[in-house]
Amino acid sequence: MTSQELDAFAAWVEDLMRERGYDIDSPRGGGKSRIADEAGVHRAAVTRLLQRQSMPDLETTRRLARVLGVPVREMLIRSGRLTAEELADPREHLATPEPGAAPGRRPTLEEVADLLGVPADRREMFVRVVEQFLPGETAGSGAGPAPTPAPAPASGPAHA
Repeated sequence: MTSQELDAFAAWVEDLMRERGYDIDSPRGGGKSRIADEAGVHRAAVTRLLQRQSMPDLETTRRLARVLGVPVREMLIRSGRLTAEELADPREHLATPEPGAAPGRRPTLEEVADLLGVPADRREMFVRVVEQFLPGETAGSGAGPAPTPAPAPASGPAHA
């Protein structure tokens, strides 16, 4: 990372902090401490970024993104860690439906697994785990296909 890239990223983060009401300009404003506390990161990490000394680590970046209300994806791209091409936005893929797909159709869990790069040998497990967190829907609700039944409990058979 060049000093110009660090400077540009820090300036962008500073602007976000000011827009969100953090007083980071006055020595006794408390903005740096407040954002560090709200993000659950060490104040020194915020200070080092704002003084253009170092880029925050990935976990600090993730936490700052949450507090500042920006996608982690945008933080990673603006920080120079990843490019937009390296960190494809799955919404772009989902915005272009497959040929013949119904408009507004929700992607299947298999499609989501593909978008996320889940290896083929782990897709079945991925689908079973994610299904446990999806709200139940009844067939014909118009919101997409009815979910498949939840997997059997660990004490039951491994497959139906």
